[in-house]
Amino acid sequence: MKKLVALLLAAVMLLALTACGETSETAAPADTSSTSSSASSSGAKLRFVTGGESGTYYAFGSVIAQHATNNAGVNVVGLVGNGSQANVMELQDGNAELAFCQSDVMAYAYNGTNLFEETGKVDCFSTVAALYMEQVQIVTTDASIKSVADLAGKRVSIGSAGSGVYFNAIDILGAYGLTENDIIPTYQSFGDSANDIKDGKIDAAFIVAGAPTTAITDLATTKDVYLVSLDDEHIESLCATSDYYTKNVIPADVYGTDGDVTTVAVGAVILARDDVSEDAIYNFTKDLFDNAEAEVSSHAKYGELNLDFAASVTSVPYHPGAAKYFAEKGYTVATK
Repeated sequence: MKKLVALLLAAVMLLALTACGETSETAAPADTSSTSSSASSSGAKLRFVTGGESGTYYAFGSVIAQHATNNAGVNVVGLVGNGSQANVMELQDGNAELAFCQSDVMAYAYNGTNLFEETGKVDCFSTVAALYMEQVQIVTTDASIKSVADLAGKRVSIGSAGSGVYFNAIDILGAYGLTENDIIPTYQSFGDSANDIKDGKIDAAFIVAGAPTTAITDLATTKDVYLVSLDDEHIESLCATSDYYTKNVIPADVYGTDGDVTTVAVGAVILARDDVSEDAIYNFTKDLFDNAEAEVSSHAKYGELNLDFAASVTSVPYHPGAAKYFAEKGYTVATK
């Protein structure tokens, strides 16, 4: 009987030890806090939420993630995203450690304004780097629309309701003394806007994306396309009140316009949760910029990276890991 009891006790202990081993192996990946804390190690998995599968954020982000994983000692996984606002919320909810975001939208989140006025500020993140410009493009096939002021009374697409494009449009209209009530607004995606311009259903559209933009190039194959320029006085006024805008010129050969087009642009920025380790973000940032020139063949956007622009963000402080890298390159950036 004593032998039987001893054997039973040993079996119970063995089962308990086996169960503990299975639990620790399978439960940790599903635990968001475990994933975030593990980001302190060099081999941590950093989930990088980007954009839609047909967009630049996803394509470029996937290349960045793969190169960092192969060369920088950090395991970065590129994920499909649903736009800048959604990406910020993924950071807040602990579903990602890195995210692409427009520079204006990250400022809205950090300050709790515009898109984030109702939900409240989100400040659990820091800047890693600004990568390239996304121009505010006002496209039309009506040659009589030469200025933002000429949009008064016109049928104009100003982006999906509540989108970043919507607020860009409202900002620019406001700089020229116009409001949403001074136009006949529609709220559409880039593709739908281009189709409606082609069909004569609307007169113009605001499109915010890196030029050349597919929706505009496709429109230009069937119609004569014009882009509306902004003048320096209104650009200076806009930039003075909203520091996430930068003056930008779209060369004439991009769309075959009669001349260069002057506008403003926002930056495509990578953000990181504050609780990701300094070492992980340092290694990620170093890999991105030190290898940019050699990786242009992997994605053309590598050719637009430069340290002056990367370290130029002022609306949201930088992550300590990014700040360490930029300091080595002679740039001082603000941190929390």
